[in-house]
Amino acid sequence: MSEFNNVTVVKKANIYFGGQVISHTVLFADGSKKTLGVMQTGEYEFSTGAAEIMEILSGELEWQMKGEEKWKKVVGGEAFNVPANAVFLMKVPVVTDYCCSFVI
Repeated sequence: MSEFNNVTVVKKANIYFGGQVISHTVLFADGSKKTLGVMQTGEYEFSTGAAEIMEILSGELEWQMKGEEKWKKVVGGEAFNVPANAVFLMKVPVVTDYCCSFVI
């Protein structure tokens, strides 16, 4: 899906890591929520409340659940799942565009 129809976009940006990761929240009529954002190069640690599906639209990154040893590479057109109430790490070598879907 390349676009979303009939949604509400929250104007205020979600800004993390001093502006290195910026996203906007998109709300759907069914109550679901996504964020669309861009990550600059860097290393990041995020925690989840709800389970998430991280879809990489362009760019690439490596990720792992905190405490794991193995990093997993994801490139544009691929996605990965993060469970609820978890902490995950990302290494972003190039500017990366993403869509995060929150699983209810």
